[in-house]
Amino acid sequence: MRRLLYPALALLPIPVAALAQQSGWGNVGAQQAEVFSWAKWWTEPIFSGFWMAWTRATLAFFVFIFGSIGIMALLEWRWPGGAERDGILGLTTTRGDRLFMSLLGSAYVFLAWLGLIGTPLWVPLGIAIAWIAFCFWKV
Repeated sequence: MRRLLYPALALLPIPVAALAQQSGWGNVGAQQAEVFSWAKWWTEPIFSGFWMAWTRATLAFFVFIFGSIGIMALLEWRWPGGAERDGILGLTTTRGDRLFMSLLGSAYVFLAWLGLIGTPLWVPLGIAIAWIAFCFWKV
C-alpha cells in the first residue's frame, strides 16, 4: 500500500499548480508599479554591493547606540561615580546599569512584539521609550 501512496502524494501538487495558474496566481511574483513608500525608503540599502546591508534603519540604530555610549562617557567625565542609587527593584544601579537594562528590555519588547503581532513597530517603540524613561527615573 505504501508503494502506491508515496508516488501519488508526489504527483498531488501538479494539478494544484495548474489550477493556481488558471485562477490568476501566476502574477503573484510579478513586479508591481513603483510607488514611493516611506517604509521602502527607510529599509532599502544605502550602499549597493557592500558586505553589510546598511539601511537607514540600521544606521539610525547604530548611531543611537554609539550616541548613548558617548553621552554616558560625557556624563561620567563630568560627574564621576556613575550616580549610584537604590531603585524600586532593590538593586543599587549606576547610569551604565540603567542604560544596559533599558536597552536589553527594549530589545525584548521589540522581539516579543515581532513574534506575537508583527509589523508595524510604532507601538513597541512607544513602549520601549516608556521603559527607558522608567529605567532611568525609577530603577
